[in-house]
Amino acid sequence: MENFKEVTPGANTLVNIYLNVMLWFVGRAIQAASTVDKDVEEEFKRLPDQFVFSLGAYPRGPHMVVGKDDNGRVKYLGRDISRQKVDLQLTAKHPDLLFLLFSFQESTPVSNARDRLFVDGQVPHACAAVRILDVVQVYLLPKFIARLAIKRYPRWSLMRHVWGRIRVNLKTVTGL
Repeated sequence: MENFKEVTPGANTLVNIYLNVMLWFVGRAIQAASTVDKDVEEEFKRLPDQFVFSLGAYPRGPHMVVGKDDNGRVKYLGRDISRQKVDLQLTAKHPDLLFLLFSFQESTPVSNARDRLFVDGQVPHACAAVRILDVVQVYLLPKFIARLAIKRYPRWSLMRHVWGRIRVNLKTVTGL
């Protein structure tokens, strides 16, 4: 037993880069959608003040942290989950499993059914976070890809789709 060598799995650099970019973009898009979309705004209003949630991969990340301040404004707080108290953590059991979600090979409900995610926090808050993520994905993705990423594609007016998508994408990119 003295010759036993500990082997740790290596990180897939391309997957890690892709996930970091996607989580950054989605985090900023959640912030933007909270000012543009009435459904996202209502979901955040139902959550407690100073509510913070994260989405990421176990064990070392990457992560996305989004929080609500005292005034009810939603902010993307970066990638570091150790900088603030996180009320809800949605965590994929491995970065490759998070990649399945963000490469739209698997929807969130399917991933959950296959026991690829775990939740540390209250279930109603997790459901709200998933609903928020679903709306944001509808704004960010073309319809044929968004149908793969969410359970049910919403029936919105053309104006809500087009104008909302333009506003969310502009606010995401510019940070306004």
